[in-house]
Amino acid sequence: MPDSPHFASSQQVADRLRGTGYVPSPRIAGVIHLAERLGKPVLVEGPAGTGKTQLAKSVAESCGLRLIRLQCYEGLDEAKALYEWDYRKQLLHIARAGTAGGDGVETELFHECFLLTRPLLEAIRSEEPVVLLVDEVDRLDIETEALLLEVLSEYQVSIPELGTLRARTTPLVFLTSNNSRELSEALKRRCLYLHIGYPTAEHERDIVLAQVPGIEAVLAGRVGQLVRSLRSLELRKKPSVAETLDWARTLVLLGADDVTTELLADTLPVLLKNESDIALALKEFGE
Repeated sequence: MPDSPHFASSQQVADRLRGTGYVPSPRIAGVIHLAERLGKPVLVEGPAGTGKTQLAKSVAESCGLRLIRLQCYEGLDEAKALYEWDYRKQLLHIARAGTAGGDGVETELFHECFLLTRPLLEAIRSEEPVVLLVDEVDRLDIETEALLLEVLSEYQVSIPELGTLRARTTPLVFLTSNNSRELSEALKRRCLYLHIGYPTAEHERDIVLAQVPGIEAVLAGRVGQLVRSLRSLELRKKPSVAETLDWARTLVLLGADDVTTELLADTLPVLLKNESDIALALKEFGE
């Protein structure tokens, strides 16, 4: 458990996140509050574009904490996720020691001054509390996923040349997944689980009102309803929340107070990025 929690209650989580423009559901606020009090990471799963990454960013902003982000991809290895040695500095040190006739240079090569910290180790070594975002963890190879287990179980990293480095403060950890593959049970056991799906029409209206300056409540509600209807179609790519916000800003820019069929046709490319999806939407809404 953190020495000094940033949130006294789930209501405070909700209030602070709203202060950053992020509109959380009660469940989101509750999970974040519990995760901090228990010192547990949060595994956030759901479709792409539902605000999983933004949640971690908004938590960091609401607490005034630094965000450390590890963007996952296939082939990511320990050197990019955890640490590696600065070989150039080590070679330079060897050269200088050789000219000075120094002994014991081999043991000096693996000092912390030659260590290049990557996101996981950087979060562990931070003097101040941080938010660690492990983004799209489902894109990692299974072997690399195992690197996370020691960090997430004890908040520590084992370096053969230096020993075990333990966290100076407990980071707030968020892992996001788009469900492209099943994560290991060992990883899941170490986390609290949170699923973020597409918002309801009412929730999306509230998000639009919080994020789009100058939009009227009636238009924001109309946006929420129409986007919800679009996502019910058999689209190749459903519009994300970010695309909803772009569309709402477009409507404000055009001075719209409602969405006519003609205006929808003109602005659909802001929401949908596939010609067959646009054609299907125009057909459905035209009827």
